[in-house]
Amino acid sequence: ITELIFLLSEHWGQDNSTKYQAVELLDRFMILRVEELYKSSAEGLRVKESSEVKSWASIKASLCDVFMLHLASCVQITSKLHCHNNIINNHMVLQFLRSAGYSYTKEDPLRSELTVLKTLNFRINIHSPYAYVEMLLEVLEHNGCSLRLKDVHSMCAMVMDLVYLLRTPMYEAVLKASVDLSTPTSLQRSKFLAVKEDQMLLGTGVIAASTFIINKDCWNQV
Repeated sequence: ITELIFLLSEHWGQDNSTKYQAVELLDRFMILRVEELYKSSAEGLRVKESSEVKSWASIKASLCDVFMLHLASCVQITSKLHCHNNIINNHMVLQFLRSAGYSYTKEDPLRSELTVLKTLNFRINIHSPYAYVEMLLEVLEHNGCSLRLKDVHSMCAMVMDLVYLLRTPMYEAVLKASVDLSTPTSLQRSKFLAVKEDQMLLGTGVIAASTFIINKDCWNQV
């Protein structure tokens, strides 16, 4: 899914900020959407208000049918936050979906965009780790860091791509190393959530790794 968002963002000429935030937006949206639909299904079945109440299995199937549409909507929404000169419009979304074999109508991209926005309660300014990378690099520049921060910035984008693509196994390896166990307990995993959700910590790690790759002799400056 992450790779698809990256490729789609590149296809539409979007910058790095757009693609990373689109991943975060889709993740947040899907969690809330699934919770919303599950609660609605469970409540409907409990009170049996209508004979037309859908089973959870049919709701999951319907959600899968529109997943690609919602994914494209998340990229479209974030493009409006970052790329004011290259905003993704409904025609571009529809053209992509049809080229991928989907038969959506002209109204579907707009409906999907509204579904995403309403599910998130219009709270779409979700920061990605990349936002902290750019902020921290500005701080380093202000403090007179002798490194060529332009090169560091370019390397950070490549390292961040890798982090997003390998995020799950990467954090799993960090967890196992931190507790010195091959099979961490449920409690240890629960406590580790704070580390996984710390976007600034991840941004700092990306800068440190990028600096080490470029010039390990200057790594201590960071």
